[in-house]
Amino acid sequence: MSTKVLSVGGSIVAPEYPDTDFVSKFVSMVKDFLSKNPDDRLILVVGGGGPARIYQKAFREVTGTAENAGTDAADWIGIMATRLNAQFVKASFGDLCKEPVVTDPTVAKDFTGRILLAAGWKPGFSTDNDAVLLAEKFNADTVVNLSNIEKVYTDDPRKNPDAKPLDEISWSEFRKMVGDEWIPGKNCPFDPIASKKAQEMGLVVICAGGKNIENTRAILEGKAYTGTTIK
Repeated sequence: MSTKVLSVGGSIVAPEYPDTDFVSKFVSMVKDFLSKNPDDRLILVVGGGGPARIYQKAFREVTGTAENAGTDAADWIGIMATRLNAQFVKASFGDLCKEPVVTDPTVAKDFTGRILLAAGWKPGFSTDNDAVLLAEKFNADTVVNLSNIEKVYTDDPRKNPDAKPLDEISWSEFRKMVGDEWIPGKNCPFDPIASKKAQEMGLVVICAGGKNIENTRAILEGKAYTGTTIK
């Protein structure tokens, strides 16, 4: 049985509200892929997206907390949003996902369905980190990180017009770019803490634009795809 891990960004599941058109098409693609590949199963880790940002902003307005003040309270709100999104995606898969949403990757039990859904764990850890821990637990060699960014760039393309998209990058080069510190809500292709662990494990991470469902399918099938491979 081959297990693949997908870290599905909250920004594509629920950019503000749940994107029902995207989720419907994504669910159909995954069901079709699994029906044609009986030896594969998937672990999906879902991020917080719009609901996380909306509620964290509300919390800061109510309490007068600064935007970048890293508080456990704001982190927990974001984690609850990941759990809401994951529950929604799990329910959308019906019988393919038999187990409850995993909220602690370190105690995840083996699963009997074809899909396992996971969400945020605890403050100080992103869903990218949860995806890496689940890859380790279930012997997956690749994590597919689906977000609203098609490729990793040499710099932030919104701030630097000379930033170049990358097809491939080594872990050491990538980690120089993202640093070693996790900041909740920080827009980063793959979380620094998760990157350190992934490098230690020799994990391959593929960063790709999640809205392109055919591209995600190509990745799952081991075909040519658009994205950045970190290894």
